[in-house]
Amino acid sequence: MKKSVWFMLLFSLLTFTVVKAEEGKSIVKGYVLDKEGTPLPGAYVYNEDKSSATVTDGEGYFELPVSGEVRQLRADYVGFETLTYAVERPTDVQVLVMVSDTELDEVVVTAGSMGMLKNRTGVMNGESVTAQALTRAACCNLSESFETNPSVDVAYSDAVTGAKQIQLLGLSGTYVQMLTENFPNMRGAAAVYGLDYIPGPWMQSIQISKGAASVKNGYESVTGQINIEYKKPKIADPLFVNLFASDAGRYEGNAVGAVELNDRLSTALFVNYYNEERSHDKNGDTFLDMPKMHAFSVMNRWHYQTPNFVSQSGVKVLTDKRVSGQTAHTLHGGEVFDPYTVTNRTSRVEWFTKNGFILNPDRNESVALIVSGSYHDQKSDYAARLYNAYETNLYASLLYETDFGSKHKLAAGMNFNWDDYVQRGDVVERYVSQWRNIDETVTGAYAEYTWTPTDKFTLMAGLRGDYSSLHRWFVTPRLHLKYDVTSWLHLRASAGKGYRTTFVFPENSYLLASSRTLHVADDLSQESAWNYGASASFYIPVKDEELTLSAEWFYTDFNNQMVVDMDSDAHAVYFYNLKGRSTSNVLQVEASYPLFRGFTLLGAYRWMDVKTTYGDKTMRKPLTSRYKALLTASYETPLKKWQFDATVQFNGGGRMPTPDAERPLWEETFPSYTQLSAQITRRFRRWSIYLGGENLTNFKQKNPVVSASNPYGSDFDATMVWGPTMGRKLYVGIRYNIPK
Repeated sequence: MKKSVWFMLLFSLLTFTVVKAEEGKSIVKGYVLDKEGTPLPGAYVYNEDKSSATVTDGEGYFELPVSGEVRQLRADYVGFETLTYAVERPTDVQVLVMVSDTELDEVVVTAGSMGMLKNRTGVMNGESVTAQALTRAACCNLSESFETNPSVDVAYSDAVTGAKQIQLLGLSGTYVQMLTENFPNMRGAAAVYGLDYIPGPWMQSIQISKGAASVKNGYESVTGQINIEYKKPKIADPLFVNLFASDAGRYEGNAVGAVELNDRLSTALFVNYYNEERSHDKNGDTFLDMPKMHAFSVMNRWHYQTPNFVSQSGVKVLTDKRVSGQTAHTLHGGEVFDPYTVTNRTSRVEWFTKNGFILNPDRNESVALIVSGSYHDQKSDYAARLYNAYETNLYASLLYETDFGSKHKLAAGMNFNWDDYVQRGDVVERYVSQWRNIDETVTGAYAEYTWTPTDKFTLMAGLRGDYSSLHRWFVTPRLHLKYDVTSWLHLRASAGKGYRTTFVFPENSYLLASSRTLHVADDLSQESAWNYGASASFYIPVKDEELTLSAEWFYTDFNNQMVVDMDSDAHAVYFYNLKGRSTSNVLQVEASYPLFRGFTLLGAYRWMDVKTTYGDKTMRKPLTSRYKALLTASYETPLKKWQFDATVQFNGGGRMPTPDAERPLWEETFPSYTQLSAQITRRFRRWSIYLGGENLTNFKQKNPVVSASNPYGSDFDATMVWGPTMGRKLYVGIRYNIPK
């Protein structure tokens, strides 16, 4: 179907959402939360002259119609100090954090021109990437939304399939618990390409929690949690459209439309289409530098509320096709082979419903039920080697929360998770015929207690117990501490355990795009690890502005791990239980400061020491940089018409998998490299245009495909990727919205 037809369909699906805002007035939208991030329903919100006022709903959400320019908001809530909040950008979603009236220090909400909110008052070490920050880079999907983030890395898993993986605290994304709307998602087979499945313009925010996380969402978090919040029907503008094109031949269209059907019911429709089918082979090795792709996804979500009941539900459908590999026939030894091609076709359906009941607003007592499910159909052809994976997931969570006075909070609940994998193809018959069909059911319960004896100290302790149909009983303890030494120095510490069931081929299918033989142990156990963390945050007044400094250390120690060993044999991959030590030691320092009005500078440095025992030898993890440094500058003109953003990444070198001693085909180490990205945005009343570039330093890894001239031979390997495989990319885009 022609691109123009797709874009016409995209617009026609959303025309029903176009509504006209009230003449002469604007609406300030936002949330009122306590310092732990819990919504405060029934909070009274008003402007500075009290000419306009409203009350928050069950999610702490409010909309305040105001005439003219609003500079301050005030909020009142029983048991909390009156909050005065400075409104810097009325068009942004405001976040008002209130403090208990037993606490003396003022709560400061810092948004900053970077668009990243640090968790300043919460007990856990976390941060939020706002919708505004997501517009300051290309951010076509979730994988690209971390380009300016100092904590999260995204890299290609191999040089052929286009699979990507997140790295947090020096470890791969399988140890990060991925959530959407606070329920687990993008697991198993979906983890391979899932970072491309969530369009950037659909997201309202991203919450990143490093180290031991809350026990509420399960036991799978080892290095942290990443939660994606989609735009809400009650927050989203009636119409938002984003059109994007790059010189690499990528064309993408996104649209989000929302409408309030009545005072209680609202809905939103999300549409995404992208097409990137131009062939690229700039290094001339006959292999595409990146796959040819096209995908279409649509989501519809609903929001219903009464004074004591809130319900949200939605369904998402996605289709994705990727073709990669060679661009020409292969000649070897006088014989002619068909081009080595990899084809991946994915169809995915997700659905969820979240229902919350407010039992007693005076003590924040509530009960909630979350149910979600997904079906993932992935059919892959690796040069005539077939691998098909069919994954079904069902998740349910029952939660209860309440306050006991101003110093004690309790959260308790039960969780249920079912994973079912059906695997087919000659690859399965050869390597894992005994695991053609795999399923696991896990049922568990948890309790989490928060104690705040003074305004300076907070303790949060959680404990959960789970029973797995594969691994029997296991217990997950977690502890968080926060102490405010002064108003400008906050200390945090955490400790906790995480577990994970490994599904070898669904999670590592990209390895099939190489000639390495695969060896899977029969007795793979459940992975488990302890994570310890400590951090210090400084908020220092400098020339009427605030210099923010932070230093954090995290240590992950595995009790058991499924080792992916590419060192023992340069022509094989071994999967087996850890026999030795596996640790990750990460230290990060970060600083940000507004040098002058509208201009903010952020710098960060992260050092990583990740080691694992391969066979009988403990070595640094291959294909992992020893350090990463980042410098980001953001400038917004006084009238907010122009926005300038630039980010420089300095990526350190590291170790490669051990090459063949007799016939080495790659070096033992890889070098450091630098990347630059930049974007300029020009805003108008209802629309904006942006122009930018990625990898402007034009750095490319040379010959990322090993033995590309003989892909059917035993030396062929596409997994030796440590840097970008594509050079400079330029892009342009248009955003248009009709405000609420």
